[in-house]
Amino acid sequence: MAQTSIGKYRWVVAALLLFSTTINYMDRQVISYLKEFFSTPVEKGGFGWTNSEYANITSCFTFFYAVVTVLAGLLIDRIGTKLGLALSLITWSVFGILNAFAGSTVAVHMFVRSLFGIGEAGNFPASIKTVAEWFPKKERALATGIFNSGSNIGAMIASLFVPWCLTYFGYQQGWKYAYIITGAVGFVWLIFWFLLYNPPGKMQSLSKEEYDYIHSDDLVMHVAPSEDVALREKVSWWKLLTFPQTWAFFVGKFMTDGIWWFLLFWLPDYLKKQFGMTGEQVMLPTFIVYGIAIIGSVFGGSIPMFFINKGWEVYRARITAMLIIAVFPLLVLSTQYFADKSIFGDNAVIFAVAVICVGAAAHQAWSANIFSTVSDMFPKKAVGSVTGIGGLAGGLGGVLIQKLAGYLTDLYAKNPQHAYFIMFIICASSYIIAWCIMKLLVPRYKQVQL
Repeated sequence: MAQTSIGKYRWVVAALLLFSTTINYMDRQVISYLKEFFSTPVEKGGFGWTNSEYANITSCFTFFYAVVTVLAGLLIDRIGTKLGLALSLITWSVFGILNAFAGSTVAVHMFVRSLFGIGEAGNFPASIKTVAEWFPKKERALATGIFNSGSNIGAMIASLFVPWCLTYFGYQQGWKYAYIITGAVGFVWLIFWFLLYNPPGKMQSLSKEEYDYIHSDDLVMHVAPSEDVALREKVSWWKLLTFPQTWAFFVGKFMTDGIWWFLLFWLPDYLKKQFGMTGEQVMLPTFIVYGIAIIGSVFGGSIPMFFINKGWEVYRARITAMLIIAVFPLLVLSTQYFADKSIFGDNAVIFAVAVICVGAAAHQAWSANIFSTVSDMFPKKAVGSVTGIGGLAGGLGGVLIQKLAGYLTDLYAKNPQHAYFIMFIICASSYIIAWCIMKLLVPRYKQVQL
């Protein structure tokens, strides 16, 4: 049956997930554009935080985000995606707003930011599970790439909005309004979520043709289409840990998620210290990096479809695409070479940002595909739980990366380029190492039977 005749409501669902992820990352990214103000000495009107104190706050957020992602995945497998994602967004929006009332004390910020992380933890388990419910396997990486591009759009919005807040309201009040306004946006999204979303089996406006297309993988495997009730069956978390497929996803996320956390929270700081940029000057290059990453997310999600349309089995197409993608971050090894003004003069920042763009785009392409390996290998009722386990791994990797970035930038305070050279080595090599370990754990496709 021609795809034009089967309906396209599943892409409306993908758009809803795109906007929730955009809000998720917009709220998350606010703190990175406030770092300059938070690090300004008290006598000059700032909070006087050190790099390590800032790293402690972002690490606390990441740690709680990681731990709760596992629980969020289990909960979403129990209560369903509609209520699960709504509860997650309400929680992170409320505590995102409360960041504005945390004052200048590091400990208070750590506490509130940790609660904020608890709320944000549900977005990806719910979104990946929603994609598994609404898309056949061959479209899942593309759908994931589309909604995952919201992480870049959210970062781009924050890069423009937060500096505007600081300029318009003044630094002493602007940082508070940045938290309050971005936190409030999520409640607008909730209206559309409840109006437009239900699981496929409960959507009266969904055509039978599109419903059958969504469940075409189930028909090929000779199993009944998974409905909302079946998706809520209990799956033992401990049983999931006995499968090498779970550990492949765990390793892939642990090795690579921290790279994106590093770009989110430390890219503005790098541009300021490496090139002497001000807060406003940082806006354009960070905007470009996150914009290019959107292309990587969507294009990377489409690569497996190219191989699948040639008759390849889904997992083979997915893992081959991930190998191709894992090669590109190796270019990040050259970042500090191109950043050398003694060689490239005023063009150094252009070349360095261009290399970082390649790394950011590659990460998002990798992310779109690694998420889809879960729904490739696990039944739909376990997707939220396995995604949560991977989220824990990615969060723990993110904590280590951020603590290391804070330690190195303080250690090499007089020569920050040395600190960032070490960080870029880690960023460049993580993907190819992760791919090799994943391939060793799951050398060939095997559907998990629960």
